[in-house]
Amino acid sequence: MQRIFYLATCDTCRQILKTVAPPATLVRQDIKTDPITPAQLDHLHTLAGSYEALFSTRAQLYRERGLASQALTEADYRRLILEAYTFLRRPVIVLDDQVFVGNTPAVVTAAAAAMATFKEKGGNDGQ
Repeated sequence: MQRIFYLATCDTCRQILKTVAPPATLVRQDIKTDPITPAQLDHLHTLAGSYEALFSTRAQLYRERGLASQALTEADYRRLILEAYTFLRRPVIVLDDQVFVGNTPAVVTAAAAAMATFKEKGGNDGQ
């Protein structure tokens, strides 16, 4: 799978996409208008190692619901991400068996390097 899960209205996501410079043919999925499916999320879980790694604790709903004071399980993280797009840490960039989650400088740098390699190898299949 080659895909970018992002939020089109997010300035940070747009900035990261500029930095990473994916080919135009790479599928971009705006999770607000095209929600992540259970199968997609389960695939991301396999790549990332946990649903918690994909979960955003910066979401306003996280604070509003008082989730910080709860002991969330992997099942909770999965359910919450599927329930509201805001709980997915963004962006999530998938290049074959590699996943890059979030917007830390280290993740963005690694994603940009992987994207350059992906493009060098002729990777432009957006499936």
